[in-house]
Amino acid sequence: MKWASHLSTENNIKACIDESVKTIRHQLDGNPVHLTIIFVSPQFKDNYEEIPKLIREQIEPGHLLGCSGGGIVGGGKEAEQKPAFSITCANLPGVEIKGIHTDTMKLPDQDTAPGVWREWLGVDVEKQPNFIFLADPFSFRGEEFLAGVDFAYPNSGKVGGLASGAQMQGENALYLDDKIFRNGLIGIALSGNIGMDTIVAQGCRPIGKPVKISKCDGTLLKEMDGQPPLELLQKVYDELNENDKSLVQTSLFLGIEMDPLKDDPQQGDFLIRNIMGVDRELGGIQIGALLREGQLVQFHLRDKAMSAEDLDLMLSRYRDKENSRNACGALIFSCLGRGQYLYGKPNHDSDMFNDKLGDIPLGGFFCNGEIGPVGNTTFLHGYTSSFGIFRPF
Repeated sequence: MKWASHLSTENNIKACIDESVKTIRHQLDGNPVHLTIIFVSPQFKDNYEEIPKLIREQIEPGHLLGCSGGGIVGGGKEAEQKPAFSITCANLPGVEIKGIHTDTMKLPDQDTAPGVWREWLGVDVEKQPNFIFLADPFSFRGEEFLAGVDFAYPNSGKVGGLASGAQMQGENALYLDDKIFRNGLIGIALSGNIGMDTIVAQGCRPIGKPVKISKCDGTLLKEMDGQPPLELLQKVYDELNENDKSLVQTSLFLGIEMDPLKDDPQQGDFLIRNIMGVDRELGGIQIGALLREGQLVQFHLRDKAMSAEDLDLMLSRYRDKENSRNACGALIFSCLGRGQYLYGKPNHDSDMFNDKLGDIPLGGFFCNGEIGPVGNTTFLHGYTSSFGIFRPF
């Protein structure tokens, strides 16, 4: 297995592809390409349709997957608010690759059997596939789709992101082999001699202590450890330093523990969700997720320092695992709200990835939403960087 990746910021798409393919050929050292993943900035929207043909004139890409993105990552570098094109190619002997395209506006019934979902997606669960998904944010029923795919393929890894850079439906581009789609979802299922490890850095740090939900109604959090949430939050607030107190006003979130078997959940074990509003009469808090009584929850804060600290922690944990030694290539799906907008400098997440894990070819893009697991469940996130890291199985 061998991966290669390159980012070009030339001002015309043909020059970008010429430069990128030349570099990829050198990196692959004559090995054939089985998978090509591309991301292209909206500055080239008038050229979206011709990109697959331009690539095939230069190299046989194998299976082709990609989309448009408001920021582009390739060769471990990031380009934002400028013309950019990235290509990541992989030589994958012993790997079966199956393309996926679907209109997720018409999903199987949520109560149907797993086999119905598998037949609908057309992927054999016995082959133990891992998935990369790309979708149009204007025509994607994200939570329902991911819940169904988790139901049908509970032991499969899933990463990806929502195309970005467009202002309305029909302006994004989704690439699957020789076809270009303007809505729905595309993806690939990877089976055989390939493993995919996932990292989801949600960019938050916990405050206070984990507590149990003692009363809730749908998305309304009514009691935590028998106390009104606003009352408990006030106690947490009173113990914070001045910087954290100011962040409570603008960057407060609720973390929901996703593995009930963990007695001592750590940073990264919580699914981070927005606080949508408060009910001051009841002392309750409206959360951007369905809740259930007995779940462990904890308040979290986010800023650039915490986001960097969280990514450092998640990458360090992965580096210390045996799997990381065999990593050959990686994809990053990062929120448009990260990058220079958050950190005030380019290449933050890519540089940290390289610093922690070494010179692993890294491609990706800045998304309108990021797909990745927390615990054993796959979610559509915001403000995260979600990684898929590939190695021989």
